[in-house]
Amino acid sequence: MQKGLRDYDMRIGYLETGPKNLITDVQGVLVGHSTISEGSLQTGVTAILPHGGDIFNNKVIGASYAMNGFGKTIGTIQINELGTIETPILLTNTLSAGGCAHHLISYMLEQNEEIGTTTGTLNPVVGECNDMFLNDIRSQVVTRQHVLEALQSASTNFEQGSIGAGTGMRCFGLKGGIGSSSRILRYPHGTYTLGVLVLSNFGEIDQFRMNGLHAGPLIKRKHLYNQPKGDKGSIMVIVATDLPVTSRQLKRIIKRAAVGVSRTGSYIGNGSGDVFIGFSTANQIPHVKQNTLLSVKAIHEEDIDQAFLAVADATEEAILQSLLKSKTTVGRNGNVLYSLSDFMGKDIL
Repeated sequence: MQKGLRDYDMRIGYLETGPKNLITDVQGVLVGHSTISEGSLQTGVTAILPHGGDIFNNKVIGASYAMNGFGKTIGTIQINELGTIETPILLTNTLSAGGCAHHLISYMLEQNEEIGTTTGTLNPVVGECNDMFLNDIRSQVVTRQHVLEALQSASTNFEQGSIGAGTGMRCFGLKGGIGSSSRILRYPHGTYTLGVLVLSNFGEIDQFRMNGLHAGPLIKRKHLYNQPKGDKGSIMVIVATDLPVTSRQLKRIIKRAAVGVSRTGSYIGNGSGDVFIGFSTANQIPHVKQNTLLSVKAIHEEDIDQAFLAVADATEEAILQSLLKSKTTVGRNGNVLYSLSDFMGKDIL
């Protein structure tokens, strides 16, 4: 098993992590993968479920933010308009985003007979990154079965690195993928958890920083890179919390994921799609109007700084986890991406 950041005695910030240091430390959150890894096909699907119940009828508070909108994410317009999320969130490659949305809709129709009959339609949420360096993205090999596998395998324990949607991703010229981290928030009114999951596919090696160390040039001296320059690609950041917040407050919180992205060396380049989606499980919003006032709890604005810090630190650590947990991979046209773990202990530490 690939070592993680803390196996190298590195810590990001001073806030305590959750017991697993994963997004699933937020109670109810589940994550599943489906992986395609065979020669020139290096891709997959990752599913994030805000809770294990009927999410269409019991929606969660949601928000999204595009730090740089060079992306093809599905569903964010309605999230920002209504402030709720009503389906699982799927992550995949760029050219499979539409197909995943279609299969997610079919999955939700099977779960909820009232959709499109006695009530309205639904808003599928799908994020993407371009994995064409390793993956034959034109083949569009992601099928309904892969989407179902990701959804049905979702649990509190999941792998990181070259798995699911992260199978073919490239980050800072190294092997990117899925990474996760969490932080505990402590207030007089309660203790809460904030978790982050990233799909990392951005940055250039010259800019790469690791816990404050300008590590990219150290790696580059030991390894010949023949890759295009520029901060290109994308990152999807999914933020989950049980902190009681409004959609407006949640959007303020998830914006600070950009701090964690930048700490690792990204300057949010023109060709990079940096998209953040967040949800809070603290308030569930019923789909059916109940002729009573909704009772929604939320923190005071003066409490929000701790959440800002938590999302910045957890995003930074999740990105580094995605690099360390990924394995060196050979893909399309013999292209190779090396794991950051290959350089640990000799080129960085």
